Amino acid sequence: MDGAARPKRPPVGPRVKREDVNWSMGHRLALCWVLLAALLAFAPAARAEAPVIAAASDLQFALVELAEAFEAETGEAVELTFGSSGNFARQIRQGAPYEMYLSADERFVLDLHEDGFTRDDGMLYARGRIVIFTPQGSPLEADGQLGDLAAALEAGRITRFAIANPEHAPYGLAAEQALRHRGLWEAITPALVLGENVSQAAQFAATGNTDGGIIAYSLARSPPVAARGAFDLIPEAWHAPLRQRMVLLDDAGPVAERFYGYLQTPPAQAILRRNGFELPAGND
Repeated sequence: MDGAARPKRPPVGPRVKREDVNWSMGHRLALCWVLLAALLAFAPAARAEAPVIAAASDLQFALVELAEAFEAETGEAVELTFGSSGNFARQIRQGAPYEMYLSADERFVLDLHEDGFTRDDGMLYARGRIVIFTPQGSPLEADGQLGDLAAALEAGRITRFAIANPEHAPYGLAAEQALRHRGLWEAITPALVLGENVSQAAQFAATGNTDGGIIAYSLARSPPVAARGAFDLIPEAWHAPLRQRMVLLDDAGPVAERFYGYLQTPPAQAILRRNGFELPAGND
């Protein structure tokens, strides 16, 4: 071994007959199987990997509460990820491993179903609303008719105003529609700060990084945001309805199926209502 000292071999013990080796090995294997069976019998069952649920960011607080209630009732967990509905729809088309999708705009669900990515066309779980939110110390009033916003723009009191990106966030599109309805879109465009989703827009407004913003009612009602400012509902007629639809993806497993069913129960609907969502009269 190129100069290296060879290790000494241990002393050779007494020879054992081949049949004695086979008998010993056989008993050892049998004992191993008995021990393994005992361990499996008494060990807790391995927990299956939690299904990943893709959810619109306006559900950030409500869905966490719903998932906790579901786990308390069933012992089963789900993994939640929040973002803009449009981005999730694109990721699903690209093969993202989600098992359930809750969109703030039903069009994304219906388009995915038409193209064969979902089990069916899902069901409506809520209708969303938008509010104007103003942080403490803002030059703006929380006026849902947007009259003070119009006056502030005319007087030059507004430098930064947050909404979600209308390109892929349903609440951002609703905010744009409301601002256009009020005739303020052109005037406010230079001051707009676009959040990747409505949760980020709410963060911009609540932390005072902007003079205010148009965000989801459900987020404005949440304690972390509500404690930082004031809000007022914007008339629902000023924008297209925020019909929110959920659906199971083709590869959804049994835990995702049960969570989907749980969201349709009265206790789950009570949680949604308490978090500022209006419930649809029926699934259509």
